[in-house]
Amino acid sequence: MVLVERQASGVTILDLGGKLTLSDGEAELRALAVRLIEEGRLRILINLGQVPYIDSSGIGALMEIYKRAAAAGGTVKLLNPHRRVYDVLHLVKLDSVFDVHADEERAIESF
Repeated sequence: MVLVERQASGVTILDLGGKLTLSDGEAELRALAVRLIEEGRLRILINLGQVPYIDSSGIGALMEIYKRAAAAGGTVKLLNPHRRVYDVLHLVKLDSVFDVHADEERAIESF
């Protein structure tokens, strides 16, 4: 899993690359997001455009990040999930929890 952190218009964007699974990146994503929230960076956009697969621990990581951010008064949104990843999010009804965007500029503006 590759994690790249960047900023745009006061939004922290996390570009993920690779599988988001128990053995690939899930723990790193959780740790990074917890650090961001503790630092007060509460507008987080998670770019899933290069994530071809997500498992239940990846889903758990996204939910934990969402809950922690919300408890701190923040917002987490998702960007450009692959069709297969979106299907999983839809299956577990997380597409109704997360604000999911296909366009980065519009996602940033939505904050």
